[in-house]
Amino acid sequence: MATPTAVNDQITDSVTQANVKVLGDAPALSLGHLYQAMAYSTGLSFQNAVTAQQQLNMAAQAATVQGVSLLYTVDTAADAVATSKVGMSDLPTALASLGAAVSSTKPPSF
Repeated sequence: MATPTAVNDQITDSVTQANVKVLGDAPALSLGHLYQAMAYSTGLSFQNAVTAQQQLNMAAQAATVQGVSLLYTVDTAADAVATSKVGMSDLPTALASLGAAVSSTKPPSF
């Protein structure tokens, strides 16, 4: 017990016990705050990861849509014109005559 004072001993004991309780609870409270802060920051990091994944998925979808749209908008009329020009040219005739010439120059097999 401390030195005697004019204050009642029961009052000084109760104040001392209250101070001891506050000092004893401080480590537990600080750890509780630390755990809450860690849980909050971990949750934010997971939310950011999910958001980034969603953004990448949307970008991939947009790129796929652009590619399919490009495939569907290829000018088929230009392809048809080029094919008909090849068919009307002398190329098939030249290839046929070249094939006949090559087959006629082969030596006979015995």
